[in-house]
Amino acid sequence: MIRNFENKTAVLTGGGSGFGLECARIAARLKMNVVLVDVQQDALVDVSNADQMEALAKDVHAQFGAPHFVFNNAGVGSGGLIWENTVADWQWVMGVNVWGVVHGVRLFTPMMLDAAKKDPSYEGHIVNTASMAGLLTAPNMGVYNVSKHAVVALTETLYQDLKLVTDQVSASVLCPYFVPTGISQSHRNRPADLPHQKATKSQLIGQAMSDKAVSSGKVSAAQMAEMVFECIANDQFYIYSHPQALGNVQTRMEAIVQQQNPPNPFAARPDIGEKLKAELRS
Repeated sequence: MIRNFENKTAVLTGGGSGFGLECARIAARLKMNVVLVDVQQDALVDVSNADQMEALAKDVHAQFGAPHFVFNNAGVGSGGLIWENTVADWQWVMGVNVWGVVHGVRLFTPMMLDAAKKDPSYEGHIVNTASMAGLLTAPNMGVYNVSKHAVVALTETLYQDLKLVTDQVSASVLCPYFVPTGISQSHRNRPADLPHQKATKSQLIGQAMSDKAVSSGKVSAAQMAEMVFECIANDQFYIYSHPQALGNVQTRMEAIVQQQNPPNPFAARPDIGEKLKAELRS
């Protein structure tokens, strides 16, 4: 946990919009040193690229020393029936959503642990952005689900591993539901060197559903950023935008424990499920 943020250093990926940008605004207000990373515009750091992330980590350490708050937040979305995703689709989503977090953890955690050994007053915290999709398996968004489940597992393990070696550095996982950010339009930042085939029917349907759900979200990115800082200060691991969605998580977990088939994800809104089924079968 971090109790005093002033003059501490924050590194935030995906800082050009959404949660990253709103967290950066809070960090600046708290008088932190802020390092923003984004693939958009002029930031020119691709979190999926090991060499670029290693260069970033070296620059951060040279200028500020070990960071105190690392927010591995960069993420992209992708929908469609899981067998229709191309190798390029998998490489892009897993590269940003999973490898981006992997690089952030493997590069900054050792710095933070070293700082903790040298300074008993050092406090550090790592927040990785997953999603409620990391706790559920909604249909027609398989690649995204897989990537976010990986982030949840990675972060839970990171938390446990840190508790073995230090009391000065901790971790949290951010699991937003539908919050208005730029993720539903993340295809605009897809690398030009990754082949992009014409969207399938299921992918077009998935994009439309995602656009509608995200744009109608009642919790703002700014509100989520406030929650992030509260959870850092309280060493709270799970950060949810919509705790009411945990009922679906509980239903899924009960099915797993009871060895039942995966539950109907549209049980609460059968009209949506029937509409999606009809569109895909037409």
